[in-house]
Amino acid sequence: MPSQPPPGEPAPPDGSLPASALTGLGERPFGVYVHVPFCATRCGYCDFNTYTADELGSSGGFADWLDGLRAELDLGARTLAAGGGTVPAARTVFVGGGTPSLLGAERLSSVVSAIRDSFGLTADAEITTESNPESTSPEFFAGLREGGYTRVSLGMQSAAEHVLRVLERNHTPGRAVTAAREARAAGFDHVNLDLIYGTPGETDDDLRASLRAVLDAGVDHVSAYSLIVEDGTAMARKVRRGELPMPDEDVLADRYEIIDSTLAEVGLRWYEVSNWATDDAARCAHNLGYWQGGDWWGAGPGAHSHVGGVRWWNVKHPARYSALLAEGRSPALARELLDAEDQRVERIMLELRVAEGLALSALTADGVLAAKQAAEDGLLRPEALSAGRCVLTDRGRLLADAVVQRLL
Repeated sequence: MPSQPPPGEPAPPDGSLPASALTGLGERPFGVYVHVPFCATRCGYCDFNTYTADELGSSGGFADWLDGLRAELDLGARTLAAGGGTVPAARTVFVGGGTPSLLGAERLSSVVSAIRDSFGLTADAEITTESNPESTSPEFFAGLREGGYTRVSLGMQSAAEHVLRVLERNHTPGRAVTAAREARAAGFDHVNLDLIYGTPGETDDDLRASLRAVLDAGVDHVSAYSLIVEDGTAMARKVRRGELPMPDEDVLADRYEIIDSTLAEVGLRWYEVSNWATDDAARCAHNLGYWQGGDWWGAGPGAHSHVGGVRWWNVKHPARYSALLAEGRSPALARELLDAEDQRVERIMLELRVAEGLALSALTADGVLAAKQAAEDGLLRPEALSAGRCVLTDRGRLLADAVVQRLL
């Protein structure tokens, strides 16, 4: 979760939603995101809402978090049922963090059970958990499969030891590949490896070695994100002191092209600017729900939710989160109601990132003119534009944020 929440109005103590938000509930994709705020150590580049055991002390541990989570999921089901309709069963679940694998397979399985008991799950629900390779094992993956998980996302970041040191990642090179193989052996058809590129000190050869390791792991999905130096992190302080250089935009663009071409050669095709999959079944359906205007209930400290044009976010500290729910109150801190223009802008920002692109009809007249100019400039595919869709070219993906600004 971002280090600073956006501005908004106070959320009601009971977590109720406007009637307008419940209109059409179930017609849009519905998923559940669960935020696990625990980490063994804090990585230098990370600004997510996470806490180590030393930072938490005796408050807000695993048991309290799980009790609070169950209470929030039950609250969520009651909230969505308030409109008199049927609560939509979750089509997707994504357990992120933080380091969910620290909970162990048994607790993670109880998370799935809690969601099934509250919202319900569709028969073909995609159920994903993130994991740190160092806190996994063959037994862990077997336990996840038994608990209902269908997909695993492993944080690899890099195969180069010196790059991991700069990121302050607490895992050894090679462990991510081994963990991916263990997950496949346990019966997971869908396994993702996460990469970060552009870390100070990383070379093109380092990145190519990381990509070779990814391909050796035999995964069907890869996520690759450029390093962002977030304010308030240990890495930002090192950059400010001159101990590390700021990532270079031209280098980042070159590295992205290396990633894309290497993955494309073996059949991993981009379906979102930072994500590649072997086929449609391998795509992350949960994240597609974010990018394509779905609803989701975000449970856990600092988690963000969106239902029917209302976005809200929870209090961040695990102890406060658990205490509010123990009192029968919603853990939501604040919310914002998106008007039609807000939703249109967000649709452009998100849908343009996916391979299917954005319907031209979502743009204003000025936006349509801007799209035509972007196509002439080699940023949007002319043939797709003629068919009524804005689809990024390879060059357009490198400049996706700038293309969004032009279309707005």
